[in-house]
Amino acid sequence: MTGSKPLLAVLKGEMRARPPVWLMRQAGRYLPEYRALRAEKGGFLALATDPEAAAEVTVQPIRRFGFDGAILFSDILMVPWALGQELTFGVGEGPRLAPALVEADLSALTPDLSRLDPVYETVRRVAAMLPAETTFLGFAGSPWTVATYMVAGAGSKDQGATRLLAYRDPARFGAIIDRVVDLTVEYLSRQIEAGVEAVQLFDSWAGSLSPAQFEAHVIQPNRAIVDRLRARHPGVPIIGFPKGAGAKLVDYAAGVAPDAIGLDETVDPAWANAVLPVGMPVQGNLDPLLLEAGGDALDAGVRRIIDALAGRPHVFNLGHGIGQHTPIAHVERLLAVLRG
Repeated sequence: MTGSKPLLAVLKGEMRARPPVWLMRQAGRYLPEYRALRAEKGGFLALATDPEAAAEVTVQPIRRFGFDGAILFSDILMVPWALGQELTFGVGEGPRLAPALVEADLSALTPDLSRLDPVYETVRRVAAMLPAETTFLGFAGSPWTVATYMVAGAGSKDQGATRLLAYRDPARFGAIIDRVVDLTVEYLSRQIEAGVEAVQLFDSWAGSLSPAQFEAHVIQPNRAIVDRLRARHPGVPIIGFPKGAGAKLVDYAAGVAPDAIGLDETVDPAWANAVLPVGMPVQGNLDPLLLEAGGDALDAGVRRIIDALAGRPHVFNLGHGIGQHTPIAHVERLLAVLRG
């Protein structure tokens, strides 16, 4: 039943007078209750792999704000961790994977799929905790973005090491992508079986690719995931979010064929409304920094997006994750505008 779940209804193509809302990274460091629990657990990975704690974090923003969707608290690098790379989160720095596959070989890794079991237990716990009207979203990183971390061992500004490997040794890089695709299908399928009602594929670094690489490393692998998930779980909406894709959003929508497409903050929503397939639900795309800034500019920005996407199913969201310094009062103001 989607009638009592506004977010799920819109992801399935229904129009709503008021767009449902959730925010990427809504369970995070801007919330004092999150910071307290993370400090108690001693770090991100310890928190994400403790089902009781991860479930609590997932529902914290639902209790506080009543968002229409709850997104699983986890990380896009759980898949490479399960494939055998070691995952660490240093204080004040981004995640690290070792060994980096720019030097090591994928075949040397020893997979441990049991590392994903706490995630499925978290899903089961959250599914039992959420209000009946709240849609539960699972997620995974898209193969290109996940591979950039696997190859370089960390994030980078231009994903240069991974792009070079893809050019120099396409067979080796293709093997990495194929392994990520296979496990991502299984990972999302098990999230669905445990209780999520829709899933999102995050391609955070899609914007660094040439058109040919975008076709090979973004469109084709994501289409494989979408097709295989649909075969297993028909009717479960899949949101594609190719951050930085720009004009290539049109090719992404046609080639990947997600049920809904996320827009980052650099995309003009009026342009997206004009060029994307008629009736395809769109998610986005307020600038997270505008939410942090607040004030009358926030109100105007929210209304501008709503007006631009009034002709199609629309899920209100940010153009990327909420910033850790965002005042809670600004989130409350956003919701007041949306629900007023």
